[in-house]
Amino acid sequence: MWLATPVDGADEEGTHERLTAHFRELVDPKIREHRGRTVKNTGDGMLVAFPSVVDAVRCAVEVQREMVERNADVPTEERIEFRVGINLGDVIVEGNDIFGDGVNVAARLEALAEPGAICISRVVRDQIRDKLPYPFEDRGEQSVKNIARPVRVYAMRLEAIADLPATRLPPATPIPPAVAPRLSIVVLPFANLSNDPEQQYFADGITENVTTDLSRIARSFVISRNTAFTYRDKPVDTKQIGRELGVRYVLEGSVQRSGNRVRVTAQLIDAETDAHVWAERFAGDTPDLFALQDEITSRIAVALNLALVGAEAARPTGNPDALDYILRGRVAFYKPATRDDLAEAIALFEQALDFNLHSVEAQSWLALTLAVRVLNQMTDTKAADIARAVGLVGQALVASPSSLIAHMAKGLLLSVQNRHAEAIPEFEAALASDCNSVGAIANLGRAKFYAGSTEEMIPATEQAIRLSPRDRLIGIWYSRIGDAHLLQSRMDEAILWFEKARSANPALPFVHASLASAYALKGESKRAAAELAEARSLVGDDRYSSIARLRAVGYWGVPSIRALHEATFFAGLRKAGVPEE
Repeated sequence: MWLATPVDGADEEGTHERLTAHFRELVDPKIREHRGRTVKNTGDGMLVAFPSVVDAVRCAVEVQREMVERNADVPTEERIEFRVGINLGDVIVEGNDIFGDGVNVAARLEALAEPGAICISRVVRDQIRDKLPYPFEDRGEQSVKNIARPVRVYAMRLEAIADLPATRLPPATPIPPAVAPRLSIVVLPFANLSNDPEQQYFADGITENVTTDLSRIARSFVISRNTAFTYRDKPVDTKQIGRELGVRYVLEGSVQRSGNRVRVTAQLIDAETDAHVWAERFAGDTPDLFALQDEITSRIAVALNLALVGAEAARPTGNPDALDYILRGRVAFYKPATRDDLAEAIALFEQALDFNLHSVEAQSWLALTLAVRVLNQMTDTKAADIARAVGLVGQALVASPSSLIAHMAKGLLLSVQNRHAEAIPEFEAALASDCNSVGAIANLGRAKFYAGSTEEMIPATEQAIRLSPRDRLIGIWYSRIGDAHLLQSRMDEAILWFEKARSANPALPFVHASLASAYALKGESKRAAAELAEARSLVGDDRYSSIARLRAVGYWGVPSIRALHEATFFAGLRKAGVPEE
């Protein structure tokens, strides 16, 4: 736990500018250099996780030693000094945040440190004793708040740090890693194009929320808000920013507000080539501006997730590794669902597992794709697909209980096994990790529908469509809204949505079957017969050969939902020409 401690009474605006400069020019580069990950910023401090205590201590000492140099010619009342606490212990991971006694002890150690000094726990001292030559002095057992037992504390005072050889960085240029991390990005402050300068808070809110949402993307490397905001009101040179911060992508945008009407533009730029990867405009009109801010932020994050994955997968590489195959598999998965696209995604995820048999990410994505193939009636090996996916999900959740994709895959697997009530908490767990997961939102609505809550599917599906209006699953989502209308005998609305689904993805057999039923119930027998023939040609089995066969291979919900299917969907298929036996 790191905390900046400016002297009381200092000019707040000037302090903030100097603090952000220290973060940009010293702290953030040093964290990257020592393989750290900033978990959260707390305004004037940060929580950072490192792969080893050696990295953590070396980074802290080098930062504190450089701060001695930076403060040498600064008046005492204007100096900024850091206190650092370092601990090694168990943590609880929730999304991209960490909690637990390991974090709490680090926070208490930070509070015990003097300005400019470092405090470490006994376990850290034991780990570095023979590896680092730093003079930590024993301060004995200390009783600290909310920790049951006293903590043995070792401290390195400012005077001892100042006696070490200087390890200066170049004056104003952070040291980036040799190669920018994949999925690395900085979100620059969105420009306020409104006539009222007081609306800057709204643009800043968009910037901060997008930064937070992007940090939830698996394997993403997102520059902190404090560093990003040092580029406010400066000419944008994306190549230079990429070099300074060690990122591959830069997101910039603008916000224009007039009354309750808001328009947001955003563009993603490749920092290596200065090429535009993606651009979009988002608009809304609502009296609840903060709700609108949240919705626009979520839509940007959803679209950016797809854009970043697509851009990374398209980068040429002579020696692909497991992550390359995972990214390529996700691109194939995100295409409109067809047998060939899903088969391509499965093959790529299998190749990722060949590189790393224990990759939770590869296991989860492969299981999810197998489940989707079964759910969309695009497999001739249903039982084998389910069995393989169940095994993969089990391994993934043992290794990573909070994995969003693993929970999504398990929810879909329970759904294809007609265990929708059990699927609901899995989709809820996925949403707890990422509230913008449109797949979890849509499938939660579907699970509740088949569990008996018929009115919950339409709003959930509409929310997914709002968040991702160009999603590759849009045809399936249109079809689900059509299903809800069909079961309530609202035939005109049902046909409208089924036709939209057919236009979005003509390869989905169940869409054609639903249209056949709806057309027949409306008395349009020729159109019903054509759709039924198309469903039979696409499905790959004989499920549409008879009502009895279709009942046997499908799941039609709890008794109340099953009765609605009998009265509408099956009745329409009979009229379309499907025999009883």
